Amino acid sequence: MNSAQTDRFVHDRLPPRDQWPELRYDTPELQAIPEQVNLVQALFDRAFVNGHADRPFLRSDARTLTYAQARESVNRIVGVLVNERGLVPGNRVLLRGGNSVAMSLAWLAIVKAGLIVVATMPLLRAKELTAIIDKAQPALLLCDDALTAELEATDSGLPMLRFNCDGADSLEALAARQPARAAPCPTSGDDIALLAFTSGTTGVPKAAVHTHRDVLAACECWPRHVLRATPDDIVMGSPPLAFTFGLGGLLIFPMWAGCSVYFPSIPYTPEAMVKLLIAQGATICYTAPTFYRQMAAFAQQQHATQGGVGRLRICVSAGEGLPDATRQLWKQATGIEMLDGIGATEMFHIFISAAPEAVRRGAIGTVVPGYTARVVNADGQDVADGEIGRLAVVGPTGCRYLDDARQTQYVRDGWNFPGDAFTRDADGYYHYQARTDDMIITAGYNVAGPEVESALLSHPAVAECGVIGRPDEDRGQVIVAYVVLKSGHSADAAMVKALQDHAKASMAPYKYPREVVFVERLPRTETGKLQRFALRQST
Repeated sequence: MNSAQTDRFVHDRLPPRDQWPELRYDTPELQAIPEQVNLVQALFDRAFVNGHADRPFLRSDARTLTYAQARESVNRIVGVLVNERGLVPGNRVLLRGGNSVAMSLAWLAIVKAGLIVVATMPLLRAKELTAIIDKAQPALLLCDDALTAELEATDSGLPMLRFNCDGADSLEALAARQPARAAPCPTSGDDIALLAFTSGTTGVPKAAVHTHRDVLAACECWPRHVLRATPDDIVMGSPPLAFTFGLGGLLIFPMWAGCSVYFPSIPYTPEAMVKLLIAQGATICYTAPTFYRQMAAFAQQQHATQGGVGRLRICVSAGEGLPDATRQLWKQATGIEMLDGIGATEMFHIFISAAPEAVRRGAIGTVVPGYTARVVNADGQDVADGEIGRLAVVGPTGCRYLDDARQTQYVRDGWNFPGDAFTRDADGYYHYQARTDDMIITAGYNVAGPEVESALLSHPAVAECGVIGRPDEDRGQVIVAYVVLKSGHSADAAMVKALQDHAKASMAPYKYPREVVFVERLPRTETGKLQRFALRQST
């Protein structure tokens, strides 16, 4: 296969071949992906062939671009990157910005030009950005004008282009002078499209490498078989485009389906999200379980007075485990059965899920077509149905870290080990237990922290909670719950007992939290994931 990426920096820093995951292309759609393909060109071609050229694609309060207009804008940015800046295929471009039309266009242009996009979370500080720059060695920084301060504080010395702003030297002004046509870089499917830095639940981020083929393969799995979006859908959501959950849900998968995405001009709050969903006629929403829980009260008001939440029909939850209490709360508030899923930055997107009509309470779902999953013990042997083990996954995408010794922890014998503990039932439904490092062994019993969290979340006084194990000489570990109470409830001894009794009433008694610590907030990543390692460090 002929690679077009003359800058071999990333290719040369991939793991040795014997450490790669097995990549399987088991369905006709996956087998049809050509060996020579440019991801962005393929997505635009698909939209045009399906008659979507004049349909809306990227929406905001300020403007709406059709697929044809978006392609023209992308081509002009390609001209800036290649003709004016002289970048060559394989160069890395660090992209920094919040979710916006301009951010989306820049992402698409970088990849169409055969460059490698390194998108970064908007809230990262200079120290964190420096670590990414040192690892990715970008040739150019593309930054939203509102977020330049932390990049400037890195003192990287790298050239920077600003976007989402006026001025003769802005990306927009430079792009306006470029031609509206640009040939796609003739990349192979194995050429690199992006470096996805993990969101840091373990505190030490890694760079997952994904190719043009990886992203197209992901489109042919969960979006085709589970999400099933249509060209009439309007998508909204909170996960950042720098996070693969957000990138897939709010840019790549809508393009593949020919639908449109709305990016708000104001920060999302739970109340604002519900109002915008209705005002914009959104039909698909992506966000994390915590945000759905916070949105529920506002959604219930709309459902009670308006008979629904606008045109909303699909609510996707991912990014962290979905407690059943949150699923039921949202269903009671809106009448909508949530679409749950588990994916990983290393796998690009969701590989276990269930469409709303196939939901089984307490389960995430079944294996997405295109993937194969197992639940195994420490020796890699399959465990019996109902027994807790480690999740192992193989499919058309898989983990390849950039220059990282932790590759062998994630991939073993060709299988990907995302680090999750699961059980599987006789019908093939997978039940999430915890991250493998979040399993608590207390007095000889295995307890999953998220199970205790789900029980506590069903108490009317609890807004949020996080559960960990604290080392203990007598029991090995004791279960500790960090709880954020709703306003109007007292953080006192009576509340501790009430929560412990509530947990005992819904679970085996050995699972109740021996300690309850009341806090004002829980440590979370920018994507909403609970950082249990930070809770463990605080004990």
